[in-house]
Amino acid sequence: MDIRPIHTEADYKATLKEISALMESDPDLGTPEGDRLDILATLVQAYEAKHAPITAPDPVEAIKFRMDQSGLSVKDLEPIIGKSNRVYEVLSRKRPLTLAMIRRLHKSLGIPADVLIAETAAG
Repeated sequence: MDIRPIHTEADYKATLKEISALMESDPDLGTPEGDRLDILATLVQAYEAKHAPITAPDPVEAIKFRMDQSGLSVKDLEPIIGKSNRVYEVLSRKRPLTLAMIRRLHKSLGIPADVLIAETAAG
């Protein structure tokens, strides 16, 4: 089982190609192929965490994403944020989220609080 660390972009792409081929054969856990797939996936995760870390989303983008994901409208956010004009101000970044809004958004929509308290990008 000749497995080496991923050091370069070429190593990364080759490993992804091998993972893809292994996934198509759908190996059982505990088999040599299944173990190889598990190890290669772990190496890819480590490489991606180091070279392409995923950053937390902007609070407003997180709200918009959850709205889209759940099919919510501005009207649906009124009990959480306030009247529709206030919801529009928050979504257009003209008004910052208050602590009370953050708590309600976290509780009602399940958006992580650490995402909601982050700095909002300039719109």
